[in-house]
Amino acid sequence: MNPAAAPDLTIEAFESGRNDPAHFDHEAHVYLAWLYLERLPVLEAARRYSDALRRLTQRLGIPGKYHETITCFYLFVIAERREASGRCWPEFRRRNQDLLARGESSVLNRFYTRETLASERARKVFVLPDRRAAA
Repeated sequence: MNPAAAPDLTIEAFESGRNDPAHFDHEAHVYLAWLYLERLPVLEAARRYSDALRRLTQRLGIPGKYHETITCFYLFVIAERREASGRCWPEFRRRNQDLLARGESSVLNRFYTRETLASERARKVFVLPDRRAAA
């Protein structure tokens, strides 16, 4: 995670738009989702997180960057893994490096084809995985 972002990464700052987008990398997204899930049931966390993320992309003038499938997928996987990975962020982070990986190493590639993730449908609504994850 970008060290400059760490002190400002709170749900309140995210929802009010106070986070600096230049410091809002992939790990910051995962960390904020983890924070939401610390406080809220999964469906409420998903709603609030995705609403705040949509507002951020609107504010930045890039509303098309929001991706419903990716957002929900990460929230649901984080929610499931929290129980097995402990309740502190450093331990969760250490045990779930695949959630932080990007590109070909991304956990998304184990569950989704590129075609599905690139589809307009997957951007707008949550689409179930179209691959079986390797055990």
